[in-house]
Amino acid sequence: MTFWSDPINFVAQWLRDVFTGWGWSSGLANAIILLLGALVLVSFAMLLDIFLVWIERKVVARFQDRLGPNRVGPFGIFQPFADIVKLILKEDITPVGADKLVYNLAPILSLTSVLLLWAILPLAATIYGADLNVALLYLVAAGALGTLSIIMAGWSSNNKYALLGAFRMVASMVSYEIPMVVALLIPTIITGSMSVREITLAQGDGGVWFFIVAPLATVIFLISAIAELGRSPFDLNEAESEIVAGFHIEYTGMKFGLFYAGELLHAFTFGGFLAILFFGGYRFFGLENLHPLVGAIIFLVKALIGYWVIMWVKYTVPRIRIDHMLGFNWKFLTPLSLVVLMVTAVLNQALAGSETWVYALVMFLANVVVGWLTLEILRAYSRSQRKAEEPVVESVAQAAHH
Repeated sequence: MTFWSDPINFVAQWLRDVFTGWGWSSGLANAIILLLGALVLVSFAMLLDIFLVWIERKVVARFQDRLGPNRVGPFGIFQPFADIVKLILKEDITPVGADKLVYNLAPILSLTSVLLLWAILPLAATIYGADLNVALLYLVAAGALGTLSIIMAGWSSNNKYALLGAFRMVASMVSYEIPMVVALLIPTIITGSMSVREITLAQGDGGVWFFIVAPLATVIFLISAIAELGRSPFDLNEAESEIVAGFHIEYTGMKFGLFYAGELLHAFTFGGFLAILFFGGYRFFGLENLHPLVGAIIFLVKALIGYWVIMWVKYTVPRIRIDHMLGFNWKFLTPLSLVVLMVTAVLNQALAGSETWVYALVMFLANVVVGWLTLEILRAYSRSQRKAEEPVVESVAQAAHH
């Protein structure tokens, strides 16, 4: 093993030799190395978060035919640092009657819930935090911490608008977690594992990206992820005309900054999981074998593309009503995800041992059929609704005429 072939493990082994040379036990040395590794990973995620602030502002500017940050540094690249200084200098306010402990803990927990997800992200074949055999369950559990932080922020602020925004956000996150969990089960069924590393490895060396095998599951996961992020069109937690700014309305300075940083990093992290679960993660036609850092770059590019898609949806699709949002989930997305899960499970068992191209083709065609049947059912339902409403509209028009 050399530094060039495996820099992470090379540095870890060098530190282990240094610590044991100082007389430390191997257990203590490993604990310190793991702590340092976690610190490096968190530092990288936070630096990436600063870069995402610039990316987000430049992308939304292009969508709205503006220039975006272009004064502080080349192309405005240093604008996020100016924003950080501004947030630090702003007055730190705690509302009268707020639960101070819960109020101050909520933004920290919000960002922590996102950073915890990076522990299981395989950036490359040898660059990852932990290879959990229940990593997808860990993903859902860490997301629940984010839900908890939002309800903590809304309840502790002693503000009815913040509480209403928190309730809306929790209703959305809890509802859309169901189709998300079902979508996560589909890669689990195909690979027979909940490990994100195993799912990534299954999409290379003769395998195919799961986007081809399960395109409907990919779309369901993307929609559920946007809803859990609370981004448009599901951003009912901050419907300005109704609840001003949502659960974080009372937060100022860096406390608000932590919520904002957590949202951006969470969106990028979901782009990473979209890449891992359905687009091969760090694998790309064998290029990842050139060097671990090449695999990490491939993963980050794929995650950034997923993040761009999430931004694209946010800045082009208008906000929907809360009843429409929940109805869309319970009446359409959840039943569709369950149907896709059952079809995938049955075909996966029936096609066991078949050629890869046969398996991929049959799975893809099955998704096409399910999608087509879904559209036909929706068309029939819309026609029946129009026919039911036509007499009412005609009677109203006749009454107005007379």
